[in-house]
Amino acid sequence: MRAVSPRAWGAPENLVPVEVDRPEPGLTEILVRVHAAGVNPVDWKTRAEGAFGTWGDTPILGYDVSGVVEEVGPGVTLYAPGDEVFGMPRFPEQAGGYAEYVAAPARRFAPKPAGISHVEAAALPLAALTAWQGLVETAGLRAGQRVLIHAAAGGVGHLAVQIAKAHGAYVIGTARTEKHDFLRALGADELVDYARVDFTEAIDDVDIVLDGVGGAYGTRSVEVLRPGGHLVTLPDPGGLPDPARARERGIHTGWTVVEPDRAGLLEIAHLVDEGKLRVEVDTVLPLEEAAKAHAYGERGRTRGKIVLRVAD
Repeated sequence: MRAVSPRAWGAPENLVPVEVDRPEPGLTEILVRVHAAGVNPVDWKTRAEGAFGTWGDTPILGYDVSGVVEEVGPGVTLYAPGDEVFGMPRFPEQAGGYAEYVAAPARRFAPKPAGISHVEAAALPLAALTAWQGLVETAGLRAGQRVLIHAAAGGVGHLAVQIAKAHGAYVIGTARTEKHDFLRALGADELVDYARVDFTEAIDDVDIVLDGVGGAYGTRSVEVLRPGGHLVTLPDPGGLPDPARARERGIHTGWTVVEPDRAGLLEIAHLVDEGKLRVEVDTVLPLEEAAKAHAYGERGRTRGKIVLRVAD
């Protein structure tokens, strides 16, 4: 089968097309013919810095996939050949999404929402699960709360805005001015251009901060949280504030890493079916142009997600 693999960890141009053996579905696994694969920051960070977790001797990046079940392994009852599915299998181990076929446990997938394309579905799993798990499961999002979402126009951010609105929250986002109209259309109530305004001077009395930026943003975000608030940090634990300072303010802090979760995918699919969640696809490129996708993503100016088209 066709796939894309890094010749070595490093620059985007190290990603090259390769031919590898098609995987076989094992016990409780399904083989999915991939129609589209999402591209995420973890992909280009892995490519640049080297993989964590367990990888094959031909490393294949990519976690987000949408496609059609080709075969089912022994013990699978959820799906049959021909079913359309989407998911984020095996994270943080090798899932191999940048390929024509992926074999993975059946319960790492969910039925693809019928009203969207494979390209749109492939853009959802990792980013939407990150937002769902951070806001709903970690911070306990409730109606009426004030939620601040950093990098609100990004892959995770624009989905987090919609998930928070679907739960009845008042949503504040940080993003450049040129992206404010886009975020207002998604339901954001208040927006701050971080390049022009210090958000700590413009915002206060927040219940939840979803920090998709990291670094000093986590420490500074503590200042806008009310006592008992939650700071959910996504990029790395280095952005967490001083624990003593957070405890002093009665603030809950923590670094959260997304996990594969069929139940969460079903909730996300339900929001999509209800018209309460839509994914913005910034750019679609063919599988063979994964290097170009990575170079574009690393610039940090995307609105929504980048997707690789694998099959029509």
